[in-house]
Amino acid sequence: MKRPITDVPARERAAFGRAAPGMRRRAITFAASAVAAVAALIAALIAVQPASAQDNPFERGPDPTVESVAAEAGTFETEEVSVPTGHGFNGGVIYYPTDTSEGTFGAVAVVPGFTASWEDEGAWMGHWLASFGFVVIGIDTNSPQDFDTARGDQLLAALDYLTQESEVQDRVDPERLGVMGHSMGGGGAIYAAEQRPDLQAAIPLAPYSPSQDLSTLEVPTMIMGAVDDGTVTPDYLDTLYGTLPAETEAAFVELSSGGHGFPVWGNSEVTRRTIPWLKIWVDNDTRYTQFLCPELADTTGVSRYSSTCPYEPGAFTE
Repeated sequence: MKRPITDVPARERAAFGRAAPGMRRRAITFAASAVAAVAALIAALIAVQPASAQDNPFERGPDPTVESVAAEAGTFETEEVSVPTGHGFNGGVIYYPTDTSEGTFGAVAVVPGFTASWEDEGAWMGHWLASFGFVVIGIDTNSPQDFDTARGDQLLAALDYLTQESEVQDRVDPERLGVMGHSMGGGGAIYAAEQRPDLQAAIPLAPYSPSQDLSTLEVPTMIMGAVDDGTVTPDYLDTLYGTLPAETEAAFVELSSGGHGFPVWGNSEVTRRTIPWLKIWVDNDTRYTQFLCPELADTTGVSRYSSTCPYEPGAFTE
């Protein structure tokens, strides 16, 4: 590549200046063409670079901090609407941000554990998660004794209802969905993710998964348990987590206390990890990777942590 004239040494510039007018014009034209070609190449390289956080159309809310992620509420005002029975599950509640000025939101369906109701076990997290920029549907199951596979089917039915029939379907991006559940409901979240691999995230909390392991799981999955859980023990979760395919994005969080019921009350040690996981994978929001990679930014209440960091959320789509 010819150097621009300003880069030519003085002796060569003098010789260039004595050249014939036609030669001088041709040289200047060539130099200008070279500069234009370099500029075009740089522009092309910039165009193919991965989208930055500022280019992400799914970002919702201000830049997060350790304190904001641990807070009991995000920046969005929220409301709720009841869901009648039917539609493949036994009704529930939808929690949603009232502000749509930033566009649609990702969503997560949540199911409680064996014999439990949404009101008694999971309702505390509905407005909490929604205030960070998600639509949340918490459900009751057709039978309190439903096993993991039935709970997984009902989670998927809830997502279909949310995105196709609900009063707030226009607030939800049907391409950005996740599932959560506790205990037998955690097993349901695993089953749902295995049945629908185009989900963006799964969060099984103290999952009991008698009907499957994780060997076919492709959805980014965060498993959370407690060191003092005598029902779904750390050994059980270690074995379950060990069945994950090496290529599946994952994390394992072991809380230092809380027993089997750690997800059934207003526990910020749960939300300060689940919110970043949903933000990273449902919203492709790389602002939140700092809280989980390469280690936890906030280790409050955690006895053990492992992950597949670094995380690379999927390409942004409109």
